[in-house]
Amino acid sequence: MTSNAVVQKHRAAGRNFHAAGVRSFVREAGTGDPVVCIHGVPTSSFLWRKVLDELGRRELRGIAFDLPGLGLAERPPEYDYSWTGLGRFCVAAVDALELDRFHLVVHDIGGPVGFELAAALPTRIRSLTILNTMIEVDRFKRPWSMEPFAHRGLGELWLAALTKPVFRQLMYLQGLKHRGATPKEEIDAYVDLLREGDGGKAFLKIMRSFERTPAKRALYVGTVREATYPIQIVWAADDPALTLAHHGEQVRRAVGTEEVYTVVAKHFPQEDKAPALADRIAMLAERTT
Repeated sequence: MTSNAVVQKHRAAGRNFHAAGVRSFVREAGTGDPVVCIHGVPTSSFLWRKVLDELGRRELRGIAFDLPGLGLAERPPEYDYSWTGLGRFCVAAVDALELDRFHLVVHDIGGPVGFELAAALPTRIRSLTILNTMIEVDRFKRPWSMEPFAHRGLGELWLAALTKPVFRQLMYLQGLKHRGATPKEEIDAYVDLLREGDGGKAFLKIMRSFERTPAKRALYVGTVREATYPIQIVWAADDPALTLAHHGEQVRRAVGTEEVYTVVAKHFPQEDKAPALADRIAMLAERTT
């Protein structure tokens, strides 16, 4: 199977929908209580495919949609690709998908984006699972592999150099702990989905629109600290980019818990540890019934 075939299989497993004036793509599995999984960069709903299936096996309805500018979503040139703008899209998306109350799972910059969603719709969140992300965003520094994208000129060159073999090596270095868990063609599909339609121009805008301000830090910390729904932290302990000791500790401190559940994985536990993630999400969801 080629990476193009993998993308087509992914496309066939979901459907298009419209929210906030943007055509996007959603993939679902299962028929139970809804669990909305928010992706980060340089990924899309494709990242959650294994977790969605595992959630479906646990009598939950796993849902992952593409943020504007990524995956199979539209990439309007003038869109607001900041965390604020992507958060507004998420609010519109859960309405368009007719989701009343739902469990929320966030990862990577899906953390800040998901916190925007939770801040806007606090009474509709049933539980929150936080995976490797950032919350003290005013102190956040992009990992070395992502930093070049934030700079004009350099970002375009780095994106052009991001061939499938190069991306594979970056994934093995920072993203994937267990190489055998994800076939080469599926890793290559991430590159196809990143470049879909515009060659990655919208992705660069996202990378240049991080809102690393004290105000956003206060919003996100306040959102989790004042939440009335249960929250858990699940961390890929071998993540070299968003480390457990630094970023995980910041999230733990913000949530105000002593518990951080760890899995043996790097930055993308969705690829390596989907059953373990689904177990934790399902256990937390069970507490709300």
